[in-house]
Amino acid sequence: MSKTADDLSSLQPTQLHSQPKASKESSMGPVYAPIAAELKQVEKILQTELRSDTPFVDQLLEHSWLLGGKRIRPVFLLLSGSAVGDLTPAHFQLAAALEMIHTATLVHDDILDQADTRRHRPTANSIWGAKQSVLLGDYLFTHSFDVAAKGGSCEALQMLAQASNRVCEGEMRQNAWQGDFELSEQDYLRMITEKTAELCGVGCRIGALLSGASQDVIDQFEAYGRNLGVAFQIIDDVLDIVGQDDEMGKTLGTDLVNQKPTLPVIHCLENSTEDKRAELIKFLQNPGSTAQQLQAHLAKTDSLEYARLRARQHAQAAIDFASSLELSDYSRALICLADFVQQRSF
Repeated sequence: MSKTADDLSSLQPTQLHSQPKASKESSMGPVYAPIAAELKQVEKILQTELRSDTPFVDQLLEHSWLLGGKRIRPVFLLLSGSAVGDLTPAHFQLAAALEMIHTATLVHDDILDQADTRRHRPTANSIWGAKQSVLLGDYLFTHSFDVAAKGGSCEALQMLAQASNRVCEGEMRQNAWQGDFELSEQDYLRMITEKTAELCGVGCRIGALLSGASQDVIDQFEAYGRNLGVAFQIIDDVLDIVGQDDEMGKTLGTDLVNQKPTLPVIHCLENSTEDKRAELIKFLQNPGSTAQQLQAHLAKTDSLEYARLRARQHAQAAIDFASSLELSDYSRALICLADFVQQRSF
């Protein structure tokens, strides 16, 4: 496989910390540095596994490999394992499998959202259409379990399978709630915990498990990952409203187009008068409504700031846990990772 672009989405994660240009990505340097060699092992597995003798299939798999971005979920797994013990080959296999599952969800999400770009690249759906993209996502899902099985841990494999089911359930739940503006904040948090935070949590859980941590410690690491996953998704939903496509590297505004109630909208609806609520719902149901217009509605109830606050609360809970760990390069990296997510909320 060859890299065909020089944007950040095409960089291997271990290259990010060496970039001299100051940016949000370069602030992740302390996260990657302690596990740089280990991430290279994960990358080798991905490059080996995401290949085919059939040129067209190989082209699809190369596209999925380039979707990898910052490899955050493998980072969760490797840092958690390193923070409590030694890493083993099983860690690398499970980290690669976790990344493949995450990439599968991105491929399928882009079909559902009809998104044109992802990490500054055309989506598989926009290049090859829905049929090939569905099959690509299916391939990544199914092959990930073969990769995970090579790690030799039935317990870790079961965790990964259960987490995958929860992710799919969360996605189905979100699609069932499309256009449902009676959705509560509690329902929303449950959905994003399944849809986004599940893979972050299980990555930390598997990392600690494979390093021999006690059940209590494993649970705490899982909570760390879940908190960051929730924070990250809330901010992603905020950025879908206020971000810029060229800066974010993906199609934005899809939540509004697809009538997906996210936290800023839910908060605004819950804190508006009956008349204003009816006015907002009518606006949300209008196919011609824009994200910029939505910002004006949300400003009346400070709903964007409320969502940012909730994201910071979850990120801070993760920081508090990481700060309680024995001081090491790995615990510092976990703190830095949580702080990176928190900074996205400003």
